[in-house]
Formats: sequence, C-alpha cells, structure tokens
Amino acid sequence: MKVQKVTDPAFSKYGKVLSGYDFSSLLDTLRGCSEKPSDKTIYIPSDPTLEACAIYGDLRDRAYGGMPIQIGYCNGSNHLLNCLEYHRDSEIDVAADDVILLLGRQDEIEDGIYDTAKVEAFLLPAGTGVELYATTLHYAPCNGEGKDGFRVIIVLPAGTNTEMPVFEPGCEEDRWMTARNKWLLAHQDAPEAGNGAYVGLSGKNICV
Repeated sequence: MKVQKVTDPAFSKYGKVLSGYDFSSLLDTLRGCSEKPSDKTIYIPSDPTLEACAIYGDLRDRAYGGMPIQIGYCNGSNHLLNCLEYHRDSEIDVAADDVILLLGRQDEIEDGIYDTAKVEAFLLPAGTGVELYATTLHYAPCNGEGKDGFRVIIVLPAGTNTEMPVFEPGCEEDRWMTARNKWLLAHQDAPEAGNGAYVGLSGKNICV
C-alpha cells in the first residue's frame, strides 16, 4: 500500500506533528530502559523511568492541559494491522525508530464494522512526535522500511489501557471495550479475536 508522510496534508484528519518539544532525552532514556523484541511487540502503559524525565511536566501541562498523564512505550517488530482501537482523547506517539502508522477514522465505522480498505499508512520518522486525535483509529506501529524493529513512546491520560472497568453493557459499543479507555475492533485473523475481542474489521488484515 502507499505509505505517506505525517507531514503530508492527508495526515491532518488523523493528527498533527508536534512542535516545540525536545524529545531527545526521553528517547535516549527509552533506548536505555527498554528491550526491543525481534519476534513480537510489547506494550507498557506507564514506565516510572520515562515519567521521571523532565519533559513529563511539559507534556502534561502543554499537550494535555494539566491533566494527569502516563508515559509508556510500544516496542518490538510488527508488520500486520490485526486490530484498530480508539480512546476518548488524543494519544501522543514519539518514534525512536522509523515506523509506519496504519490509521483510520472512528466516524467510518458502520454498524460496528470498519472496512480495512479505508486504512491509510503514514511514515513516522525517528525523533518525531505526533498527536493522534481521539477520533483516529490506530494500533501497534509497523516496522519502517528496511528496519528490524522499533521503539515508540506512547503518552496517554493516566490509567488508559489498564484494567477494564466492571459494568453491565448498555449498548453495542460497550462490548468493544477491552481495557480502561480502550475500544477495540479486531480482524478475524488476529490473535486478539481468538482471545475474545470483538471482530469488527472486514477486508484484508493489512501487511506492511
């Protein structure tokens, strides 16, 4: 599929490139405190070492308007879409390595189904941070072209992607929730579907 750049106009409906932040120390810390598996991806919602970096306050106060945040990471190697998720707020991704983001729009979900033919791919270069809007469907990054894996900082409101709240579903969307502040649509071929996640992606399980 065509891989666009996060600096292209087409990205503007999904998010924006962040400016005015120095991510260098945060990314150096990520490289030193986290592994990069070659055969899977790992996700840690909140890492105390990363949250001790000076930029934590800047991201909390400027990017999230003073709301409590968490800084974690998604590392490893991946080539498949598998799922798309969304939150009730923006997510910030900062790449330590070139990665490809596979993105969609929440308003294109029809009757609980999203057609993967609508997914667009964007290169997020190493050293760059982006805000993905709350209406943007996304999931684990994919390896950049010719890259053997990645490390990516993930910033979200505190508590996101932790243990799911317990409640009685009152509508169909409630059944898509798999963690706190996380609604997920899985492809039928994805491991998540085998673990009980809602199958809401139709079409190909995109491979980059």
